[in-house]
Amino acid sequence: MKRRTQSMLIAGFCTFASSAMGQMFAPAELSSQTKACLECHQKINPGLYQQWGSSKHYRANVGCYECHQANPDDIDAFKHEGTTISVLVTPKDCARCHSGEVAEFTASHHAKAGRILGSLDNVLAEVVEGNSAMQTMGFPNGVSASAVNGCWQCHGAEIKVLPGGRLDPATYPNSGIGRLNPDGSEGSCNACHTRHDFSVAQARHPNTCGKCHLGPDHPQKEIYEESKHGINFFSKIDEMNLDNEKWIVGEDYWAAPTCATCHMSATKTQGVTHDVGMRISWNNRPVVSVRPETSDAKMGLPGADVPWQVRRNNMQDVCLSCHQDQWVSNFYTQYDSLVELYNTKFAEPGRELYTLAKPLKNPAPFSNKIDFTWFEIWHHEGRRARHGAAMMAPDYTHWHGMYEVAQHFYADYIPELQELVEKGLASDDPDQVAAAEALEAKLEEVLNSDDHKWFLGKMDPEEAEARRRAAEEFKARYK
Repeated sequence: MKRRTQSMLIAGFCTFASSAMGQMFAPAELSSQTKACLECHQKINPGLYQQWGSSKHYRANVGCYECHQANPDDIDAFKHEGTTISVLVTPKDCARCHSGEVAEFTASHHAKAGRILGSLDNVLAEVVEGNSAMQTMGFPNGVSASAVNGCWQCHGAEIKVLPGGRLDPATYPNSGIGRLNPDGSEGSCNACHTRHDFSVAQARHPNTCGKCHLGPDHPQKEIYEESKHGINFFSKIDEMNLDNEKWIVGEDYWAAPTCATCHMSATKTQGVTHDVGMRISWNNRPVVSVRPETSDAKMGLPGADVPWQVRRNNMQDVCLSCHQDQWVSNFYTQYDSLVELYNTKFAEPGRELYTLAKPLKNPAPFSNKIDFTWFEIWHHEGRRARHGAAMMAPDYTHWHGMYEVAQHFYADYIPELQELVEKGLASDDPDQVAAAEALEAKLEEVLNSDDHKWFLGKMDPEEAEARRRAAEEFKARYK
């Protein structure tokens, strides 16, 4: 952790003795070190100077030095114009004044986003899409430019410090929300609170979340824009009171909720939280949706002790600021039903089939067509369906979601599994034959289940007749 020198005390900070977190109030005036910084930087970086000048930091006499100063022993410290500083400002630095917020953030999935660096997603960026042609001092054997410019910019890079406190160009600039910092902290506060004005209005705006939460695999921003919430927000943005210090839904604004409203901001009974998982009752990131305490336990987070029912109550408290009980209760019935449909009809059997197919595939990840097919079913289409239902975007739930899940499950995934079975059964290797027989048996079981037997032309006659009558009644009603 960066240790602060006596100059911080000289700068005028004073501790609040009764604060358990050791919070500090603002200095009485700008420190001499910050004034020296400004002598140059308002000339050579006028944009940064003006941004800072419009910030609350400026009004609180918190300047360049208060955030960037470093101890000489810090790994990323260097001397600059006679002062020891570092380029990076990490959550540990921010915690000196914002300890509660940093503690909540550190306990969240956001802070752990950098752990994707060893995941299947990163295999795509490093191997399938990329190569090792980008060579830097920190990566003498090379690194994938696709990972550097793609995955790492949202999830966060592991910062490499070069001699003299310089930062390796493969890992900086980087404001990924799960950035792995040299001082051991995880995260980047300016992923959401863009430097150097750190505008609360900007942090509350959905576009801020849209830096990362968009695209084919997690299009929350596009989903929000399609929803009634998003429609109201963009048509009534002047009524949102985004820059108000106190921002309680139903009290300071009521035109629409933003991402921050639902996941972070205050209600009349809840304070602001920087742990975005405390109001989520499903984790829709994995192949099969799980309750959030399950994923928190896997990641060693304190949320492992917070059951999903508590989190749902937290979110419903937000909903009830604008909606009445029946609306909220019925919405969650709809949402839960969609998640369970995806889980039981496609995700769980699909995962079992993929596991059984493993001995029959080429061993390298993504060297088989079926690898891409299954990956996109759950990682792209399945997520879109679940996220669409969570945020009330019917087109993403249906056409961009469950329709594409079903299309690729039946038109691509099943035929590709059948090809593997045929190839395995024709093999001279008894292990391949045994694996093919096991996959064939499971495939037969899945396709003959109530959810999938229609595909074999085995729909229950009573259901088929009921559907025929309903279709005829519909045609007669609207002819």
